[in-house]
Amino acid sequence: MASNLVAHHLRVLEKAGVISRHRSEADRRRSYLKLRRRAFGGLLPGASIAVPRVVFVCTANTARSQLADALWRTVSPVPSASAGTHPADRIADETFELMRRHGMKPPELSPHSLNSVLGPRDLVITVCDRAHEELGAEGLHWSVPDPVPEGTPDAFEHAYKLLAERIDELAPRVTAA
Repeated sequence: MASNLVAHHLRVLEKAGVISRHRSEADRRRSYLKLRRRAFGGLLPGASIAVPRVVFVCTANTARSQLADALWRTVSPVPSASAGTHPADRIADETFELMRRHGMKPPELSPHSLNSVLGPRDLVITVCDRAHEELGAEGLHWSVPDPVPEGTPDAFEHAYKLLAERIDELAPRVTAA
């Protein structure tokens, strides 16, 4: 199919509210499309998957992956972890603040490297564009803007909201292997 025809149909779907798109935070050339599941109103049943653990991954492992892991633990009995492709020295202070505001148990650990955390058959969910582009097409990708550069409570709340929506959709479909 010609690229102009694909672009046209994507604009039609976006205008109809079926998809949304945004630019990659990593290279700004890629666009990520997101299916707006609510547009389908439960027309399709969700598939389920059995995994030993869910591992949330971002680049630094200071905010998004930590938040996703904490959120997952509040809604699912399936074990989870978080890691970074290039972990920072410490978790962002704002991450702890947000977790406390939402009554989540803050992690007691410092950021971890993906290589030290990942096990066989773990479900990998990248929550940032850089980690996704570095790892390739392995697992799932949720493009969530990094709240750390902005550093405001609103930026962290926005990331929390996006992660909570995705986790609420996925958790009922994942069982422990």
